[in-house]
Amino acid sequence: MDAELNALTDAVRHAAAQGRTLRLRGGGTKDFWGQSLTGDVLDTRGYRGIVSYEPSELVVTVRCGTPLSELEAVLAEKGQCLAFEPPHFGQGATVGGMVAAGLSGPARATAGAVRDYVLGARFINGLGEHLTFGGQVMKNVAGYDVSRLMAGSWGTLGLITEVSLKVLPVAPAEATLMIVGMPQKVALDLLHRWGGQPLPLNASAWVRDTTAQPVADYVFVRLRGAVAAVQSAVGKMSADALALGAQVQQMANAEVAPDWRASGEQTLPFFDAPGPDACLWRLSVPQTAPVLDLPGLEHPSPYIEWQGAQRWLWAPASAAVPLRALAQSVGGHATLFRASVTHAEVDKIAGVNTPLDAVQERIQRQLQQQFDPKGVFATGRMHPL
Repeated sequence: MDAELNALTDAVRHAAAQGRTLRLRGGGTKDFWGQSLTGDVLDTRGYRGIVSYEPSELVVTVRCGTPLSELEAVLAEKGQCLAFEPPHFGQGATVGGMVAAGLSGPARATAGAVRDYVLGARFINGLGEHLTFGGQVMKNVAGYDVSRLMAGSWGTLGLITEVSLKVLPVAPAEATLMIVGMPQKVALDLLHRWGGQPLPLNASAWVRDTTAQPVADYVFVRLRGAVAAVQSAVGKMSADALALGAQVQQMANAEVAPDWRASGEQTLPFFDAPGPDACLWRLSVPQTAPVLDLPGLEHPSPYIEWQGAQRWLWAPASAAVPLRALAQSVGGHATLFRASVTHAEVDKIAGVNTPLDAVQERIQRQLQQQFDPKGVFATGRMHPL
């Protein structure tokens, strides 16, 4: 593997010397995301493998090109998992891409995000220097936490070569409740109330099924934890929902598990574009944000996760300004997550991310200057160049 690492390091050094831009790429399953994908592709998949795994210590160290599915299979053999449920978005997703994207699945609101599980990282900066930050235990994380800064950087700060991650045991008990007939406001109020109680609430989703006759509102909640805690919560939460006039059904875990995976992987029917001009927008807002009057919807209602904190909706790119103003009015922001099929580049003129304010802009530019003074990784993926 030294030869593979040397090849990556040399590629970065040569690009810096020649004034070229490199676009870091593993499995390419998230190529749909970003402002632009400029630069010569540097494939990271050759640098792969699990460096060390200590199940008793709940820590694993993995090289960037390791298939994410391979890591998850190894953890599953020991009854452990990545609690943040990273989405793959297709075959071939890699561990390096998982960290660089910083995306989490249905359990994010309670289990935490990718960055919360990064203990240490090694990466190649824009000068071709191989740097190490953090370690394999939480106490090593002190001062400016550079290793966690790499989570969600989308390959714009450096090439992650190796990462140490905290893993967790699979919960001993799990249950999913399907609640039928609960409008969005009632559902959000109930989820907020449950969030303030000692319940093993792990994930939630609200969706309006417009294909049903009549149209129906659904809330799904997943509980994970000790057997007694889950059993007790099932009874209490069912009673709470019934008292509000809804119908409640406990679903079989084997039956509903693919649906939770589909939620994270965006393969549920909601994520089928309703038209050729529709863009998928992600609104990140406080969990306690109210029902939002969303302009220009291509789909009649949003898909809501994370107990209200993540709201997906279909709208044209032309709705960018009002959408972002609405999100900001409640303390959040809006991201153009997937552009339309017909004219993606035109859609992105509106900007994939909400524009940074002056202070945030200065901090980001200074970070990029420190890590990548030659602009090797300046692909413009997060913000226009």
